[in-house]
Order: sequence, then C-alpha cells, then structure tokens
Amino acid sequence: MTTIFKILTKLPEFKKDMKRLGKKFKTIESDLDNFIKTELKLYHKLGKNVRGIVRIPNLGFINPPIYKARKFACRSLKGTGSRSGVRVIYTYFEKEDKLELIEIYYKGYKEIEDRERIKKHYTN
Repeated sequence: MTTIFKILTKLPEFKKDMKRLGKKFKTIESDLDNFIKTELKLYHKLGKNVRGIVRIPNLGFINPPIYKARKFACRSLKGTGSRSGVRVIYTYFEKEDKLELIEIYYKGYKEIEDRERIKKHYTN
C-alpha cells in the first residue's frame, strides 16, 4: 500500500467490502492503491480539483468531513474508465495527515453509501 499519507487506516467493514468486491473485480486492490497515489494525493495534498470527489452533505455533523469519490478507475470493468461505478467513501484528517477508508461499493449492487455506518463511527 502507498505511503502518500502519514497514516492510512481501513475500517473493518471496508476490509469486508474489499474482500467481497475482490472476488468479482480482481484488480480492485491495485486500483485502490493507484487511486490513493493519484486522485487523493492531487485533491488533498496538492489542492487540485479532480471533479470526482465531493463532500457528503447532511450527515448531522461537520467534522470530520466525509468524502465520496465518484470517479474510480477499475481495470476489471473494461471500457468504463473512471466511470466504473465503484464508489469510495473516506475521511481525511488534515492535522494528522490521516486517510481513513470507510466504505467501497459498486453501484450495480448498491445505490448509495451506508450513512448508518458513517454515523456509527463518527458521532458521539
């Protein structure tokens, strides 16, 4: 895994998501690593607008900010490029330079992020 961010963690549920998706999409692990090295580095480290990352609104809390990456290139989904339908939900703690991966899903299986999972981990 990459060392772009000082700390990189994955929630246990994220690991389960990856295992499930990895059965169908064989390249998802390396695609995720590439995504972190390029898109997330550009967005959070270099301040570039990559147009595929949005902050999720209306969660009932402001901090930490939760982001959804809509453009995730998955090589297992040939011909789709960054419009693969794979979504990555994560948070970035700027002070600690910590990236925490919350959820990854394929839109063909599920339409929207698991807001209950997010609230469970980030509200008191």
